Amino acid sequence: MPAKIPATVVTGFLGSGKTTLIRHMLTNANGRRIALIINEFGDLGVDGDILKGCGDETCSDDDVMELSNGCICCTVAEDFVPTMQKLLDRDTPPDHIVIETSGLALPQPLVRAFNWPEISTRVTVDGVVTVVDGKAVTEGRFAHDTAAVDAQRKQDDNLDHETPLSELFEDQIACADMIVINKSDLLAETASTALADRLEARARKGVHVIRAAHGALPVEVLLGRGQAAEDDMAGRHELHHHHHDDDEDDPDDRHHDHDHDAFESFVVTRPEIADPKAFAAQVADTIRAHDILRLKGFAAVRGKPMRLTLQAVGPRVDSYFDRPLGSDPRETRLVVIGQAGLDRAAITAALSA
Repeated sequence: MPAKIPATVVTGFLGSGKTTLIRHMLTNANGRRIALIINEFGDLGVDGDILKGCGDETCSDDDVMELSNGCICCTVAEDFVPTMQKLLDRDTPPDHIVIETSGLALPQPLVRAFNWPEISTRVTVDGVVTVVDGKAVTEGRFAHDTAAVDAQRKQDDNLDHETPLSELFEDQIACADMIVINKSDLLAETASTALADRLEARARKGVHVIRAAHGALPVEVLLGRGQAAEDDMAGRHELHHHHHDDDEDDPDDRHHDHDHDAFESFVVTRPEIADPKAFAAQVADTIRAHDILRLKGFAAVRGKPMRLTLQAVGPRVDSYFDRPLGSDPRETRLVVIGQAGLDRAAITAALSA
């Protein structure tokens, strides 16, 4: 029987740097033919568009497959398994498959899906990599940390600290074979070391916690871990996501109760912008004013032939020119993600001003 094709699941909260890490992986693939499955929360395929055309012959546009019909852990039967079958049935299958989950997806149901009969003999989970925004977690955002929660409560008495976000974060840590503290360059050494110690204490025994800046890690560190994670679900317990105990080990248990009603997303389109720096400040102000979790997209800049990519988590906005606009319309398109109840009209007006 041919060896199973390894697959790596890259998970992590909104804006942790998953796409940046994968882009670095692709540009340093060292000859590996890597196929990508990308699951985005939102109506605009930003991450897939960033990763397509990575400039490496081992990763063509055809090797990037997007699932945008919903959270990957909720659409296993309809989307994920058929997509995997398409990749595996190619005349030249990939050497490795990388799956980037949305920031709202749970890794456990996805890993469990590798036991489905349709794919179980052909592919295995090489490892689950959880990417953490080191600065955000150190500041107490999206972490189940009593001290951090108390600090936030002092700042905002109306804040609901027991949200699904903290449970999503804990589930992603619980399932990890490797935890990457990204954006470590924004942390002092003492804070970075303290965070690494905290995450190691909360993770399963033997899980590696490593630090990175801009997702820059050797491909040999990320791939080739040989964990066969789908055979080791007992220790990857879930807080947010509960199955019936009598169905836990049944690969035909193809349903679960995972509520995404707490989140919403929408797209804002506006004409090209004049000043990237001023627009980044405008985006940051809008995020602060409306408690937006994540904002990402593309902008056309007046007089510039290149497309400007914007990615923001919290009030921190990163932007860079990535490729020529070509036939793309000279407009700005941004996907806004937040907890339910966003004032769409006010946000659209603020970003369009």
